[in-house]
Amino acid sequence: MALIITDECINCDVCEPECPNGAISQGEEIYQIDPDKCTECVGHYDEPQCVQVCPVDCIPKDPAHEENEDQLWAKYEKLTGNKRPA
Repeated sequence: MALIITDECINCDVCEPECPNGAISQGEEIYQIDPDKCTECVGHYDEPQCVQVCPVDCIPKDPAHEENEDQLWAKYEKLTGNKRPA
């Protein structure tokens, strides 16, 4: 499942550089996450880095983009060209 940034975002700029897939960018009012690039850091880290650094806890799972772990791994492979470790 991709993540989403809610309107509680304070535009503190700490999440964007932490995303290994470049899925986070500045939107019109707050930061936003591209669901086509968000793998919840699968393949890179054990936990989503944006969630770890967010000071206001405004990055939940996006119910509009539900994905299981296999789907997240497939997206990781497509984005990076790397294979899922055996």
